[in-house]
Amino acid sequence: MLVCTLHRFLQPLETRGVHPKSSQETDISRDDKCTMAPESRFDCARDRLLGQRECEERGCCYAPLNNFDGPPWCFYPSLYPGYKMGPLTPTTRGQAATLTRATPSHLPRDISTLQLEVIEETAGCLHLTLKDPSSQRYEVKLPAGVPQSKTDTQDALYTTEYQSDPFGFIVRRKSNGRVIMNTTVAPLLFADQYLQLSTALASSLVSGLGEHYTSLLLDLNWTSLTLWNRDIAPHADVNLYGSHPFYIVQEEDGLAHGVFLLNSNAIEVILQPTPALTWVAIGGVLDLYVFLGPDPQSVIRQYLQVIGYPMMPPYWSLGFHLCRWGYTTTITTRHVAQRMHNAKFPMDVQWNDLDYADKRRVFTFDPWRFGDLPEMVEEFHKRGMKYILILQHHPPGTYSPFDDGLKRDVFIKNATGRILIGKVWPGPTAFPDFTNPETRCWWEDCIRDFYSKVPVDGLWIDMNEPASFVQGSVEGCPDSDLENPPYTPRVVGGQLNSGTICMSAQQKLSTHYNLHNIYGLTEAYATHSALMKVRGKRPFVLSRSSFPGIGHFSGVWTGDVRSDWEQLRYSIPAVLQFSLFGVPLVGADICGFGGNTTEELCVRWMQLGAFYPFMRNHNDKPNAPQEPYVFGQKAQAAMRSALNLRYSLLPFLYTLFHHAHTSADTVARPLFMEFPTDPNCQTIDRQFLWGSSLLISPVLEQGAVELAAYLPPGIWYSLHNATIFEAFGPFYSKGQYLLLPAPLDTINIHVRDGHIIPQQEPALTTAASRRNPFFLTVALSEGGWAWGDLFWDDGDSLETFEMRNYCYVIFIAGQVGKRRAIFALELNGALDGLVLGGLQVFGVPSPPLYVLANGDKVRDFTYRSDTKVSSV
Repeated sequence: MLVCTLHRFLQPLETRGVHPKSSQETDISRDDKCTMAPESRFDCARDRLLGQRECEERGCCYAPLNNFDGPPWCFYPSLYPGYKMGPLTPTTRGQAATLTRATPSHLPRDISTLQLEVIEETAGCLHLTLKDPSSQRYEVKLPAGVPQSKTDTQDALYTTEYQSDPFGFIVRRKSNGRVIMNTTVAPLLFADQYLQLSTALASSLVSGLGEHYTSLLLDLNWTSLTLWNRDIAPHADVNLYGSHPFYIVQEEDGLAHGVFLLNSNAIEVILQPTPALTWVAIGGVLDLYVFLGPDPQSVIRQYLQVIGYPMMPPYWSLGFHLCRWGYTTTITTRHVAQRMHNAKFPMDVQWNDLDYADKRRVFTFDPWRFGDLPEMVEEFHKRGMKYILILQHHPPGTYSPFDDGLKRDVFIKNATGRILIGKVWPGPTAFPDFTNPETRCWWEDCIRDFYSKVPVDGLWIDMNEPASFVQGSVEGCPDSDLENPPYTPRVVGGQLNSGTICMSAQQKLSTHYNLHNIYGLTEAYATHSALMKVRGKRPFVLSRSSFPGIGHFSGVWTGDVRSDWEQLRYSIPAVLQFSLFGVPLVGADICGFGGNTTEELCVRWMQLGAFYPFMRNHNDKPNAPQEPYVFGQKAQAAMRSALNLRYSLLPFLYTLFHHAHTSADTVARPLFMEFPTDPNCQTIDRQFLWGSSLLISPVLEQGAVELAAYLPPGIWYSLHNATIFEAFGPFYSKGQYLLLPAPLDTINIHVRDGHIIPQQEPALTTAASRRNPFFLTVALSEGGWAWGDLFWDDGDSLETFEMRNYCYVIFIAGQVGKRRAIFALELNGALDGLVLGGLQVFGVPSPPLYVLANGDKVRDFTYRSDTKVSSV
């Protein structure tokens, strides 16, 4: 039945502008229009539960089923009256057509005429917009993006087809004819506060559409996902801190594509097992990008060309960070850092939460408990450490930052034009409008003034959904369609202004109704820019709220996770989703933020956290301490081992971030991105990769001392974290699960054959480790070859790549005559100061007779016949 239904939908079609006969000229009975498989139904009553009479009054079909939670009972017929498409005509950017609706839908304030614009941005990126040509509606303009170079459309990876009446379009992959998008399966709806577009999906392997507490693959069994930034601790079935209206689909043959809806209004996405997806946005325009890949990594590159490549983080920010809400004085904070140092735990950054602020006000520090904060920060700097503190954006009244902001008119207004007052940690507070250029100047001035007193190395911007402890404002919100729209997606609290400010609040660009989801992005942009100008170094910003493009300015953490094993497990798909969203600098609060951790949980979380791209231990003030030094000696040894392993791998991790910054590569990577044709890798989210080289297989269950890990096809070498150079023999995988030993002191890391990993002797800070010799881990392929690279600069200066102030080295291992050789090819910069202190070569079939370095014999080398490892 599904095939017949789709066949009827797809007839007739046009390709690039030749009009077909209208579909509505075919006489189809009502029974035929309503006969479809339950999984192919598209909901006609999302706003409320309808009976048969009301459903049919909407022109929809009504057919009850045995349950309420699955397919809708009231659904659109196959040829629901919709828009009729006029001819496609050329424009300066592509093609355009006018869509007209003769029959009103069931929605209030239908927009009867739409403009379709089709732009072939690149060979792999198709851009379609639907908007009201007679009225200006809010459209998102992202602050970062990579200029697109026009390509010959004959090389395009896609073709487009159009159904005239009712309007729909189809995007196919040119190479195999596969349908990537098919919007003819359900009607297009476009009213003033309700925009709906449905599409069939090429497969059920869908990821993205964050931020939610989900597995990496989304559940398509009638799942509703709401995108509306909200201050709420992660748990299932709620909208969380960020909104990312982007998804990627794994196709059956290893190809992939992605779709991005550039819209910042509240959005609901409905997934159904057809497989199909429906976008519902309650404002703005439909601004769609389709990315044809063809492989998963190419999809992400194409997406990031639109939203902006990730920023290059400072080298020190890849070290270990330690924080707690509850370090109540500088004495306590100093004591924590000293105990970490005494226990020989590597640590780069000490943080303070709100405890430091005077009456919790932004840009202040408590004169009694933190009176010597500037001196403490200088002490950290002298020890090679860095310091970061939380920066709430909410200034309360009657002190300098607020008074200056008042004069400069930087705060969000309510519907009557007066400053909107909410309530956050300091009490009654105002909210800066970061869409206003003057606000960004004021923000920079405030940061500059505070930095002159406290020379922080980065800023942590929190509560920037924005969050408020009262609904809307202390005075409430007006009763309007912005506060109570005709349709409200399934947001926490039931109303858009729950836990935030009024939707009718006035900002420079538009109302908060349109801008809510980009509030955190605009603050991150302002903070990044201010730090860059004030410090003259690479900025470090960490944001809780996020929207596409945030990775260009900031890292993200996953919020107030609980201290339990489930949240440990779900932290992996959370990190991997942000990697897909173009935010490589991401991590969860290690050992958990809420609740009391246990020793075993904290050890396992530290081991996993050592492979988060951003590594921070942070918890809430009522909870038991969870700094590494508070646990028993065995637990400390396991945590220290994991930290030392991370620090030894930082040159490799930093090089991955360089490729993310310059080429839009992913850092933490789902297995399906490297092995897209392996069906086993399509669903795995309990393991992940660093780049293409390292496979991380953590313990995620309480009491486990072994785990079943999947090793994709190839040769894998186990890099145990007991000592840097200890390794196990190679495993020749055909693509299979392997039962691995995992005692408490071990996280299983495997090196993929054909790769070279640059490493460095670890130290207690990155400032110290950067002065240590490098060493290479060489994992030979079956043919005896391997490749790797190293990007190296001073780790803190601005635009070192753009200004060519860096060193880039390619390492190649291979067979030269009868000799195995490893070459270092310098492509830019000088090797002064870079010392190779050793290497370990995996997969050496027989003991070497001798080893040469730059032509000279090396006497100090070993070979283990059991593991096939030679160490120099």
